[in-house]
Amino acid sequence: MSYDSYAFVDSASGEIYRPSNADNRASGDARRPGDKISQARARIALLLQQLVLAGLVLFMTDASFAQTPFFQGKTIRFIVGYQSGDSHDLWARAYARHKGKNITGKTTFVVQNITGAGSMIAANHIYNIAKPDGLTMGTFAPGLYLAQVTGSPEVKFDWAKFSWIGSPEQNGNVLFMRADAPYKNIEDIRRAAEPPKCSATGVGTSGHLVPRLLEDTLNLKFRLVTGYPGGAEQDLALERGEVHCRAITIAAYFSREPFISWYKKGFVRFLIQTSRKRHPKAPDTPTLYEYMEKEKAPEANRRLAIVTLGVGGFGSWPVAATPGIPPELLKVLREAYVKTLQEPDLLDEAKKRGWEMRPVAGEDMEVLAKEVTAQPPDVIERMKKLMGG
Repeated sequence: MSYDSYAFVDSASGEIYRPSNADNRASGDARRPGDKISQARARIALLLQQLVLAGLVLFMTDASFAQTPFFQGKTIRFIVGYQSGDSHDLWARAYARHKGKNITGKTTFVVQNITGAGSMIAANHIYNIAKPDGLTMGTFAPGLYLAQVTGSPEVKFDWAKFSWIGSPEQNGNVLFMRADAPYKNIEDIRRAAEPPKCSATGVGTSGHLVPRLLEDTLNLKFRLVTGYPGGAEQDLALERGEVHCRAITIAAYFSREPFISWYKKGFVRFLIQTSRKRHPKAPDTPTLYEYMEKEKAPEANRRLAIVTLGVGGFGSWPVAATPGIPPELLKVLREAYVKTLQEPDLLDEAKKRGWEMRPVAGEDMEVLAKEVTAQPPDVIERMKKLMGG
């Protein structure tokens, strides 16, 4: 091989050295003084050039890899804290069908139901077991933060540290009663010798929270029957007459059966809603705030209601991922969420199901999560009483 096309500079003397074919001769051949040194330096320089070229190839390979979308070919698990067929589950599956195409790279969504303790098990799983790699997210009860604030031992998460992605709507709750129950209005409940029985899955859910708040702010009394695995079991309990009432988000009520049929047939009646203003779908149902104003409730009661009902800011179906996700991946997930809620097919499905689309940004949920979990001692003490039993 000829090296005639190469030239090296002797750093000691500044002399330009051009190797020739003669340099490949036996060591006994005649050479100029200093040739051996120059040849050694030439070999070192050649090796350095080769190393630089190899490094350049590696750099270009890494740069090309870095440009490959992180979610390319990955599978994202979407955990639902409720049973299949519940409103959380229906929404999650509709969302999963559309979100994959809004993340750069071919991404697969798999919905997994992890039920129990009013979705507390699912929240604990997402927070503690799932890896912070952006490949696990889920939906659970928006009121679980109340269990954290009041020191429930079941809580294994810090609500403020979840990676909040978004929520499709903001909503209030409604307390509904079997139409044939002897409780026609709030006054009937207040005067009743035997309090109505309301169903709930667990602490922090709307089924538990709303009756307890009404007890504390309006001097009512309910008998809570907790521990139901999910919504289907509560539906059957109400139909069988095992319980009289239940509280649920207005969005969930108007989004699935049997609620829609119940409402049309007059099987249940609405007694009170927790929104600040009457919901357009329940214009004849008074709000908790109206009752507090009418009955001149103490300021402390009003503050408790405002803090407690902050849960509405997370919407009926909040979506969160594990804490500690790299900011760039969280940004991708949030942007994909916003785009997904604008998908025509999803909007059509939402309209057919009666879902309202009033999205809450993940950034706003992040701020709210910090606010609701940082409460003064006096509020926490009242909330502990509210959440107990």
